[in-house]
Amino acid sequence: MRFFKLIVLLSFLILSCRNQNSEKTSSSQDDSAKTSESNYKEKFRPQFHFSPPSKWMNDPNGLVYNDGIYHLFYQYYPGDIVWGPMHWGHATSKDLIHWENKPIALYPDEYGYIFSGSAVVDKTNSSGFGTKDNPPLIAMFTYHSDELVKKGNNDHQTQGIAYSLDNGDTWTKYEENPVIGNDGMMDFRDPKVFWHDELNKWILILVAGDHAKFYHSDNLKDWKLKSEFGKNIGAHGGVWECPDLFRLPVENGEEEKWVLLISINPGGTHGGSATQYFVGEFDGETFTTNQNDIKWLDLGADNYAGITYNNAPNNERIFIGWMSNWLYAQKVPTEVWRSAMTLPRTIKLFSDENGYYLKNYPIENFSTLYSSKNNYSNEIDLKEEVTLDSSNFSAVDISFQMNLSKDLQLEFYNAKDEKLVFQMDSKTSELKIDRKTSGLTDFEEHFATNIKPMPYNPEDSIVEVRLIVDEASMEIFVDKGKYALTNIMFPTENYSKLKLTSEDDTVLTNFKVNNVKSIWNNEK
Repeated sequence: MRFFKLIVLLSFLILSCRNQNSEKTSSSQDDSAKTSESNYKEKFRPQFHFSPPSKWMNDPNGLVYNDGIYHLFYQYYPGDIVWGPMHWGHATSKDLIHWENKPIALYPDEYGYIFSGSAVVDKTNSSGFGTKDNPPLIAMFTYHSDELVKKGNNDHQTQGIAYSLDNGDTWTKYEENPVIGNDGMMDFRDPKVFWHDELNKWILILVAGDHAKFYHSDNLKDWKLKSEFGKNIGAHGGVWECPDLFRLPVENGEEEKWVLLISINPGGTHGGSATQYFVGEFDGETFTTNQNDIKWLDLGADNYAGITYNNAPNNERIFIGWMSNWLYAQKVPTEVWRSAMTLPRTIKLFSDENGYYLKNYPIENFSTLYSSKNNYSNEIDLKEEVTLDSSNFSAVDISFQMNLSKDLQLEFYNAKDEKLVFQMDSKTSELKIDRKTSGLTDFEEHFATNIKPMPYNPEDSIVEVRLIVDEASMEIFVDKGKYALTNIMFPTENYSKLKLTSEDDTVLTNFKVNNVKSIWNNEK
């Protein structure tokens, strides 16, 4: 009997050690298996956007570039296709186009779930976790304690860090977590960290319900609160989330400005989720702006919680967002996985007589996925309606030039008469999306009707209009992303026709329809 008890005890200790090691290194055979669970051929599965092999995904996290690798971490629940105890999922890319699924990076622990955050390369080893020859990657994230929530506490969210010495393959959590405690704020989360050259310090911005907080650190472990922003400015229809702060040159000028991204849910443009931005000044401690109006990064219903890459080559500001909306994200009609990310986009800052504005536009090398070009006319005169046929308008990149002061309507439809309609209505100065009959819509009461017309300036100028369609999403970019609209839809079969109409006899020039290859399946 004693021998049996000893065997049981040893087995327990071995299993315990294995579990602790798995928690520390964030790798296991089960995780590796998850990368091959799906063949990415399911109905509605995006073919050139990132989506997880299986289960639930939301916010992008920890976007950082290091040693030739772009890291994409994300909010992940490996137990179901609805939100649950959050982990950090992980994928990597060498070109931001093709993605390799990796084992789970961070697991929940005694301090709570692993909510959203960011990652940096600690080049000088200020944290002491690595060496100058092998500087660590540092991830900073929010701990969310469900136990404290159940007790009714308001201090259930704190900030923790972890480090990696092998370029993100394995992670070790800091033994003295949390590094920022909570003195009673209900929503206190989503840290974005970056290095400030002039101050020679780390800057942290996180959100606390209805405003942002700014911190300083010399070592990524000890933080001091310096300022707050936003209680009386911007959209406040819901909780502020997923901040980002970065400096950009003004493309058509000689100045530089700071851009602050703040996601909000609810209270977005179409109800539910959306991302607003502010353009202003940041002196290393305080962010200020003269902006009085509310500016939205994307005018569609399905681009949320996006952040930009730290340490990207050539100082590019590259953005990825979560392509969904909390109104219906947990109810969309997918069965193996839930949610996808937007295409990576380059963000640039411009100004005109109305002030500063952002353009966000797909990265240049997306065109490397073109498999063939449809041989339609390079010029389409819409004195009469024009209908184009294709075996598949659900994996295409369509672009053309047109006068922005003219009217235009594009209607994608299939043999079941499911239709997705995009209209540029110059008479009402509105961009309109209609997905009421786009396919499956009855899984949630708001999905078919929540998209509202969005304002634009129909000035007399020739601009590019671009529509990228991937199975269950459409990303639209007008004037190189001055107006971006991202929306998801669920047609029960591929769109096979495109009808173009105009009340203004609009002429489309340089008209191109490029088929886009799958990044997951060679045969597509």
